[in-house]
Amino acid sequence: MTAEAPTLDELIVRNPDIMGGRAVFRETRVPVEVLFENLADGLSLAEILDEYQTLDREDVVRVLELSPGVIAKPVAA
Repeated sequence: MTAEAPTLDELIVRNPDIMGGRAVFRETRVPVEVLFENLADGLSLAEILDEYQTLDREDVVRVLELSPGVIAKPVAA
C-alpha cells in the first residue's frame, strides 16, 4: 500500500512565527523562494540540498512537480 503524495498545502507552510510568515518548506525555516532563486541562478538540485540540509529531497521534488499546475492555473475574475 502506497501513501498518497503530499499536496502543496502540506509541503509549504506559512506561520507568522516562522520567518515572518513567509512560505517555507514544512518542518524547516527554508523559504520556498530560495529553491526557485537558486535554480534560476543555475544551481543543481543536489547543490541546493547540500546547502540547505534541512530540506527533504522528496518534498522539494514534489513541490517542483506541482508548481507548474499552480502557476498556470487561471485566476477567477
